[in-house]
Amino acid sequence: MSILDRQRIVVDKSYNRWLVPPAALLIHLSIGMIYGFSVFWPAKGKGLLNLIGKQCDPAQTSLFDRLFITHCDWLLSDVVWTFSIAIVCLGLAAAVFGHWLETAGPRKAGVAAAILWGGGLMISSLGVSSHQLWLIWLGGGVIGGIGLGLGYISPVSTLIKWFPDRRGLATGMAIMGFGGGAMIGTPLAAELIDTYSTAQAFLYMGIFYFIAMMIGAFGYRIPPSDYKVESGNQVKKDSAMIAKNHVHVNHAHKTYQFWLLWGVLCLNVSAGIGVLAVAKPMFQEIAAQNFSAAEIGAIAGGFVALLSLANIIGRIIWASSSDYLGRKLTYAIFFSLGTLLYFSAPWAGLNQYIALFVLINLVIMTMYGGGFATIPAYLADIFGTQHVGAIHGRLLTAWSTAGILGPAIMSYVREYQLSQGIPEAEAYNSSFTMLALLLVLGFILNYFVKPLDKKHFMSDAELKIEMDLAYKKDAASQLEASSVGPNKTLQKIILPIAWIVVGVPIFMGISNALQKGIIIFL
Repeated sequence: MSILDRQRIVVDKSYNRWLVPPAALLIHLSIGMIYGFSVFWPAKGKGLLNLIGKQCDPAQTSLFDRLFITHCDWLLSDVVWTFSIAIVCLGLAAAVFGHWLETAGPRKAGVAAAILWGGGLMISSLGVSSHQLWLIWLGGGVIGGIGLGLGYISPVSTLIKWFPDRRGLATGMAIMGFGGGAMIGTPLAAELIDTYSTAQAFLYMGIFYFIAMMIGAFGYRIPPSDYKVESGNQVKKDSAMIAKNHVHVNHAHKTYQFWLLWGVLCLNVSAGIGVLAVAKPMFQEIAAQNFSAAEIGAIAGGFVALLSLANIIGRIIWASSSDYLGRKLTYAIFFSLGTLLYFSAPWAGLNQYIALFVLINLVIMTMYGGGFATIPAYLADIFGTQHVGAIHGRLLTAWSTAGILGPAIMSYVREYQLSQGIPEAEAYNSSFTMLALLLVLGFILNYFVKPLDKKHFMSDAELKIEMDLAYKKDAASQLEASSVGPNKTLQKIILPIAWIVVGVPIFMGISNALQKGIIIFL
């Protein structure tokens, strides 16, 4: 297993750093399908809510009963828990394994992610075919969620170190694919469900993602510890918010700034993830009177694809912009503009301004994705870059909390509204209002984020010990890897191929999203 070790993938300064983002994208485009999971539980048509043909009566069956029941279909809130469990396990895995990844390296983490995410989807396939909800929760939720966490954090610190001159751009590239995964995977899953079955869709996608993620994992490379960018294109932003020193991962959580940023991420994510968790059934119910029964399923799938497109665009644009705006101002924009949009969404839906409702959600989704892509750079600014990967992993427990909070607000409040006789098209209005209030609180928390006191940083002597140790390991690793590492000529050949491999599916996903989504505006 030495081929997976960190020491095997350290390269010298001559390595082309633009070869690393495609490897990260292969993994993130795969695990990003979690955002498209609502395609597996549409309100109407083939899916997890209509396997038997008769819905379980919530008054007669408990959630525990429905974990094992085989004679009636699950509720929307039951299957949405798969998504929530996956996000919870993502955050917990990132927190637990973040520091380990810094030592083990991104390749080992990427391989583990491929096994867990691909295998988890295969276990979900078994759960669907046997109508056992607990197996779907175990496969797509727990096991797959751990794979999500490992895959998500695997490239972040690596790309920040490769692109010290563009931290926002680096983190945007690192997790851009996570936002766009559903854009590619949703139509693929829908086609597999229609052609075969929901169970087979889970199985085939598990196999496909395992292969893609293994290729990505073996494409990772790590720069030497003394790596610096020699070009003159660095962002020259000398801000008081950007730390000149470094905080150890074991000390970061003892600062109030860590917990303010934890709250900032949690609240921003809760708002966006609530919409994503129920995107397809929500659109079907709100827009039902504007489209025929035959059209609504496909158009709702287009809505999900457009959300994914907005998510991926936001991760690049907002994260890159934050290099110039600053992270704090960028988040202030997210929370202030987002609050207005969440308050506006129910009004647009109530008045059946469907195109406007979609546009509102698309802008919301750009800021949701932008928040994810900006937070690693925000952490690097506050805590320094030495342990940013591990600190980021621990902060992602905020995502775990948001993965329960956001979807619960959307699904359980909806079911309560329906029980009170509220029409389906209006059942999400209260949920949107609650999400808007979360963003108000997020704005307040972000306002109080200040630079760290000097006492929290590692001393020069402590940092030197870490840097010297890393330098010696990297020097030995480069000597070992030099005989197998690609030369400059080979790098020039591989570079366009690597970008084509990830660029073609992204282009196809964008094209498909626009083709399906444009119908909404006609």
